[in-house]
Amino acid sequence: MVKKKGKETAKATAKAAKKAKTVQKVERKEKKKQGKKSKDDLDDDDQDLESILDKIQREWEEAHKVTEELVEGPPSRRANATLTACPNGNHLWCIGGEFFSDDNKAYFYSDVFRYSPEKNEWRKFVSPTCPGPRSAHAVVATPAGGGKLYLFGGEFSSLYQNSFHHYRDFWCFDISTHSWERIETKVRPTARSGHRMAMWKHYVVLFGGFFDPGIKTNYLNDLWLFDTQEYKWRQIEFRDADRKPPPRSGFSFIPTPDGILLHGGYCKEYVKGSRPIGVMLDDTWFLRMTLNSETPTATTSKASADPLSLKWERRKKPSTAYAPSLRSGCTMALWATKNMGVLFGGVTDEDTNEETLESVFHNDLYGYQVAGNGRWQSLQLKRLKKKGAEKKKKAAPAQVQRRGPEEDELDWGDDDGGERSGNEDEEGDEEPSKVAKPAPAKQPAVDTPPPDEVDPDDPMLTMPPPRYNAMLAVLRNTLYIYGGIFEKGSREYTLDDFHSLALDKLDRYVCLKPSEIVIAEGDEESSEDEDDDEDDDDETQFDDNESVASATVVGDDDEKDVEVLEVIEEEEDLRTQATAFMGVAKDATRSPEDVISTPLPGETLAMFYARSREYWAQKAYGTSDNRGKMLRKDGFSLAEERYAEYKPILEEVERILAEAGLDEEEMRKGAAAGSHGTSGQSRNRR
Repeated sequence: MVKKKGKETAKATAKAAKKAKTVQKVERKEKKKQGKKSKDDLDDDDQDLESILDKIQREWEEAHKVTEELVEGPPSRRANATLTACPNGNHLWCIGGEFFSDDNKAYFYSDVFRYSPEKNEWRKFVSPTCPGPRSAHAVVATPAGGGKLYLFGGEFSSLYQNSFHHYRDFWCFDISTHSWERIETKVRPTARSGHRMAMWKHYVVLFGGFFDPGIKTNYLNDLWLFDTQEYKWRQIEFRDADRKPPPRSGFSFIPTPDGILLHGGYCKEYVKGSRPIGVMLDDTWFLRMTLNSETPTATTSKASADPLSLKWERRKKPSTAYAPSLRSGCTMALWATKNMGVLFGGVTDEDTNEETLESVFHNDLYGYQVAGNGRWQSLQLKRLKKKGAEKKKKAAPAQVQRRGPEEDELDWGDDDGGERSGNEDEEGDEEPSKVAKPAPAKQPAVDTPPPDEVDPDDPMLTMPPPRYNAMLAVLRNTLYIYGGIFEKGSREYTLDDFHSLALDKLDRYVCLKPSEIVIAEGDEESSEDEDDDEDDDDETQFDDNESVASATVVGDDDEKDVEVLEVIEEEEDLRTQATAFMGVAKDATRSPEDVISTPLPGETLAMFYARSREYWAQKAYGTSDNRGKMLRKDGFSLAEERYAEYKPILEEVERILAEAGLDEEEMRKGAAAGSHGTSGQSRNRR
């Protein structure tokens, strides 16, 4: 019995062990199966992650896709774009710009063009991620990182200029990939246009410009540095006692091994009660930049601990006859081979009266030797000597003989008032030369020989037409000039021609693309002036009719004589008011506000508003919520009301002056002289 029981127990134990073994086997299979499944799941997750990243990459490339297109000739007509020499290749880069059409529409561009001189071809690059359309911005180039272009600021307006905007964004263009990257920093310069930038070592240096909120144009003279290694902006603060250039825009700003050269520019002077006056600048400054090699210690000062020291140095006016005449809108580019700035063109303005702005446009070329104290020289084209030239020269009449290069250089220097005294600007050179109403500098006079004596090989015939705000760049030893602005009468022309000049030869300009702009011979008046003239004619006709009616009334029955007497009394009262007005108008003790807000005899509504527009804009600003163009309309309405209030008195004053023998032209000159200001309003802020 016991034996049988032991066998059953052993049997049960073996069965249980077998069952347990089977369970373990099943568990191992399940674990193995689960392990295999986890591995497959992990592989699937990896594949999903790769597809996600691939999708993100494709979307990014699509958003940043750059299209490249071969285009015919230079970019479309535009002004205030940038033309920059490639830092690591034989190319020119043209970015942005603006164009104002004849129907007063404003077009702004954001496209990028590249010019290859070797192939004489232009290519256009378009990217979805790029700076917005703009003009009057600034661009600098650096060879670091395969070549990059840095862009800051600029301006933009709507199609009909109802709204206006200044930029303060900062961008980097990668030359190797043709793609843009926006650089976001908390600290950065304020919004502006007309500023300039220069690249010095690994620093982007920014200076000046202007900001126009719609009431007053604020010109700037702050200095900023962007470190391309640390990706940080910082403003350079100077002590009050330190010398620094006054505010300006549209100046020349070129880098040198020891710092940056600044020359010229444009600004406006605002005098309370008077209209702003445009000022052309011809001063020259040098920003000396030094890298401090000292390692900061506890004993070193804060100034010496700064890795970079900067100091403004005012350069004396060179005592040379070859300095360019006073002008604005001239452009200077760096000719690195000779360490020379090359300056071309510009405009000299003179306000002859309230309605007329006489301008002389230039196409001369100057060089500025940066080394030492700086020295100007006239870059004249060299005439080729020909056999028998002496005989022809002797045979030519004296009055039509061309002057030689040396004589030309001396005469060009005379445009600047002849040779300056060496003592000039030594004591009182704190302020730059400012001339609000300069005498226009005459262009180099070259007597034109008779048609049968014109030399087709004369290099002077290849010179580009005069202009200001031309786009200028020097690539190796070649100067390139594209576009610019020219004015004739009330018309403004945006030029589209493209020229090059070998600076090391100075033999002749090469026209790479001729101008297609037809400049009208006559001086076209603006429609506003025509409307004013028509209004004046209507008013004169109305006055004549009134006189006829009065003459008809006189001599009628006694009942109408009473009306005649009333009219005479009103005329006598008006004559008394007019006489009193003339006495007040001559009072020099009147407040500037009273002077600027009161129309003058001989002054049309257009003349009055042109003289006082800033005053009325400020008046409207305090009572209206409108801005931009609508604010200007409000200001014009206020000026129109004031003009209508004084119009009867002004007409009587004009009658008194006419009786005294003054004609209409003399009255207008008197009105211009009494306005205490000049026009000089320019959209391009020369």
